[in-house]
Amino acid sequence: MSSQQAATGSQHQRLFAAVLPPAPAVEELRTAVAPLHALPGAGSLRWSGTEGWHFTLAFYGEVDETLLPELYERLERAAHRSEPFPLRVHGGGRFDGRVLWAGAAGGLDALRLLAERTHAAARRAGVPMEEHRHYRPHLTLARSRTDVDLHPFTGALEGFEGVAWEADTLSLVRSHLPVSGVPGEQPRYEEVRAWPLGR
Repeated sequence: MSSQQAATGSQHQRLFAAVLPPAPAVEELRTAVAPLHALPGAGSLRWSGTEGWHFTLAFYGEVDETLLPELYERLERAAHRSEPFPLRVHGGGRFDGRVLWAGAAGGLDALRLLAERTHAAARRAGVPMEEHRHYRPHLTLARSRTDVDLHPFTGALEGFEGVAWEADTLSLVRSHLPVSGVPGEQPRYEEVRAWPLGR
């Protein structure tokens, strides 16, 4: 915390906007991912728990709490301007040899537009945002600190087609980073606000 933050007494929350898959979709994906834990190299991956599975729309980082009222208002506006759309978990992919993810199918144009709106909402609320890069919807399954050959894992997920559902809610999620120092401890996620899509 900077001296200026300490002087003003402002607090920060680590936040991101997301679409959260419903329980049946999570359970179906959990069943599909379970055999991957037996593949060679699986032990070197840090697997995310099912409670952490989500499609991130925009990552905000540490947000000053004084900005939250306007952020809430602008995200609510973004949700109202966005109609519900079909979505399902589909296949898998990787970012280099460090991140294994499940992909998405369905209303991807609507999902990308919602991502753009949640990014713009934060920027207009005064949250410092990096330049908005091309949005690739993904649900992170595992990470590695070193490069791992993830091809067997992406190959195993290649044919996965999840149950379709209607994405009808924009969620603002707070992540609590591990503090215990226990190896392998996962961040804890807390939905702090949610807005229905459409009017």
